[in-house]
Amino acid sequence: METLELSALVFLSSGLFLGWALGANDAANVFGTAVGSRMVRFSTAAIICSVFVLLGAVISGAGASETLGKLGAINALPGSFMAALAAATAVYLMTKVGLPVSTSQAIVGAIIGWNLFSGTPTDINTLTKILFTWILCPVLAAGFSVVIYTFVVWLLRRARLHLLHTDAYTRVGLVLAGAFGSYSLGANNIANVMGVFVSANPFSDFHATAQFVLSGERQLFAIGALAIGVGVFTYSRCVMLTVGNDVLPLSPIAAWVAVVAHSIVLFLFASQGLEAFLSERGLPTIPLVPVSSSQAVVGAVLGIALLRGGRGIQWRVLGSIGVGWITTPFIACAVCFVGLFFLQNVFGQTVFH
Repeated sequence: METLELSALVFLSSGLFLGWALGANDAANVFGTAVGSRMVRFSTAAIICSVFVLLGAVISGAGASETLGKLGAINALPGSFMAALAAATAVYLMTKVGLPVSTSQAIVGAIIGWNLFSGTPTDINTLTKILFTWILCPVLAAGFSVVIYTFVVWLLRRARLHLLHTDAYTRVGLVLAGAFGSYSLGANNIANVMGVFVSANPFSDFHATAQFVLSGERQLFAIGALAIGVGVFTYSRCVMLTVGNDVLPLSPIAAWVAVVAHSIVLFLFASQGLEAFLSERGLPTIPLVPVSSSQAVVGAVLGIALLRGGRGIQWRVLGSIGVGWITTPFIACAVCFVGLFFLQNVFGQTVFH
């Protein structure tokens, strides 16, 4: 039993590493402005971010993970390990060459790599849905940011608040937006971290009482969320300061709008309750798909920039961002395929059943 638990922990390590990397980088999209502008202390931001990421992952993380399972249900723990490791490697390599990355694109590419190696057909309908959301995500974020920014500017002009009151409300708003953004990040992006382990989940349901049962899937998500939290505490400070100082020229209000718009989009693509509500009334549903936090933030900022007339938009930077988003899944797919070959033929591991 101990050997089984130890081997399971070893295979889960790649997912934990991916979770740490996501916490170290994507927390900047949620709290970068607040910390960079010194409106919120880093310790406060890290605690709020970690707690709400955990809540989002455990309470609402199942929806987006289910979609990844339809794309390719990796049914052996060593195969899940390599898929997560390939995604993390792709993110690392793209970061080293200075191109923007997305864990969402990376994990999708890795799953397709496993499908190709194992001979499992890739569900084209699910893949099409995921590709469509990669386009829809930044567009929706841009739309939300335009509407929210227009309303907030109108409201502030009507209210004519004192500068001190505006500052106080902005601080509170940044904390609330950060908490909501952290919850949405956990709910949506836990699928990137632990989604590939769901089909080969080594945990069984935990019965605390007759009424309270913690499923194996939620245990998996909780461990992944803890890894994200460790990433937030250990490495996100410098990233937050960098992002915060880059975003500040938007003004704290505009940056707050970008965080709120980004958080709404992440939440929409993870909410099973909203999907059920729309489906029951015969309305079009929003697909439950893990989307990129970075894509959402870029879309939100771009929306505000376009609202201001498009001045200051760095189209070359946007081009490099597009290159990063397109290239990442191909790298992850190739790394996963080669890695699975070595795991199976050199180390004698069963990477699929």
